[in-house]
Amino acid sequence: MNELFRSLGIDSADRADGDLPVVSPIDGSRLARLRTHDEAQVARAIEAAQHAFLAWRSVPAPKRGELVRLFGDELRASKEPLGRLITIETGKILAEGLGEVQEMIDICDFALGLSRQLYGLTMPSERPGHRMMETWHPLGVVGVISAFNFPAAVWAWNAALAVVCGDAVIWKPSEKTPLTALACQAIFEKAARRFAQTAGAAAPAALSQVLVGGRKTGEALVDHPSIALLSATGSTRMGREIGVRVAARLGRCLLELGGNNAMIVAPSADLDLALRAILFSAVGTAGQRCTTLRRLIVHRDVMAKLVPRLKDAYASVSIGNPLEARTLVGPLIDRAAFEHMQSALSAMKTAGARVSGGERMLCERFPDAYYVRPAIVEVDEQDAQVREETFAPILYVLPYEDFDRAIAMQNDVPQGLSSCVFTNDLREAERFLSAAGSDCGIANVNIGPSGAEIGGAFGGEKETGGGREAGSDAWRNYMRRATNTVNHSRELPLAQGISFDAVH
Repeated sequence: MNELFRSLGIDSADRADGDLPVVSPIDGSRLARLRTHDEAQVARAIEAAQHAFLAWRSVPAPKRGELVRLFGDELRASKEPLGRLITIETGKILAEGLGEVQEMIDICDFALGLSRQLYGLTMPSERPGHRMMETWHPLGVVGVISAFNFPAAVWAWNAALAVVCGDAVIWKPSEKTPLTALACQAIFEKAARRFAQTAGAAAPAALSQVLVGGRKTGEALVDHPSIALLSATGSTRMGREIGVRVAARLGRCLLELGGNNAMIVAPSADLDLALRAILFSAVGTAGQRCTTLRRLIVHRDVMAKLVPRLKDAYASVSIGNPLEARTLVGPLIDRAAFEHMQSALSAMKTAGARVSGGERMLCERFPDAYYVRPAIVEVDEQDAQVREETFAPILYVLPYEDFDRAIAMQNDVPQGLSSCVFTNDLREAERFLSAAGSDCGIANVNIGPSGAEIGGAFGGEKETGGGREAGSDAWRNYMRRATNTVNHSRELPLAQGISFDAVH
């Protein structure tokens, strides 16, 4: 383990004598004790970031893109050890840990191209001899608060775009996964040193920083007036608190919150395809993705064909140490997650639902870890428990007969992140994607709700927070827009035909 930390630039002295214990969900073993940052240290970090921003904003965007390109190269070189650390710290299987690093590499490639495409518009003016246009400028210091389940990729979505857009970044990772953040920061600093050697100018020292701590550290970041944009990923409860606090100082928020994602399986669906999509979407990352499939809405005509096959597939899923090649499902992050899952299942059993799975596993091998068998819960109606997101591998299976009713059921939850339909009926597919269809930020046809690519903007509506990260035009979050009018005539006409001439 020490060799892994050294290869990723994490100093053993920095992880030995702090007040924050870090444990692996794989076996409950202690990985480190990190020193946390207090409010005064947060304030100093933000002040340093502000100075870094003032220098970095004047660097040409293509030159800023060169730093992100070098960061992507360093991530490629460190993909295996960083992916392994993600697995050790989160419990997700190694393939997913490596996939998360690949997602970081992909967003660096995207941001590099974007560095030459920060386009503004030119608009026709109603006034003769005038030109109107919009320009986009760096915003300031961006604060990022990330969740445990994607301890690196979500930061990279924000950081790669923010750095290319000319901003400085301060990252407060989940207190459950801070080692991954320290490794990412060390890799970024390595790229910055290469940038100084090849670009002819150094990147500001405080361009990217990591703050380790819990709620108080996060609150100090949220409340500071110099944080121009606060990007936060986590629960809806957290988002409500952050949104109010940032709004009180008239700051900007980018919120990526909960999801209660559904799949509709229509009579014409390719059931083999749907089965594969359900399995990955529902049990991948032990059900601890914001895009995890939580509700399966199946037409009654195919219910008897699909559900028994799904139960057989669940029974065949290998559960165990996520570092082992054959494992498909690792542990829950901690005991609190396990207890939350058991509470939800108990409530469903009391209500008369038919529950398969959900029990704790591997207790003798891993007494201090929380492995569970993914659960299938068959219900007849979508009650309050089903409408609440439980961050665990619980899949609710509900029947439907009318397609419009299935869409209404899918939309009848507070969250609006990801959704999908499996159908070979063109009319159903198009209706699902229409304004009268899914109300989610992500709507897919014949593909599951989980596993988004960075090319499209990621995020959702309603209690999911409305934020968008990664691809498309999400870069605009990290910049400020100015509308410019240039008068190249010798006259001074006013808009709307107003006459106001007091000079004779």
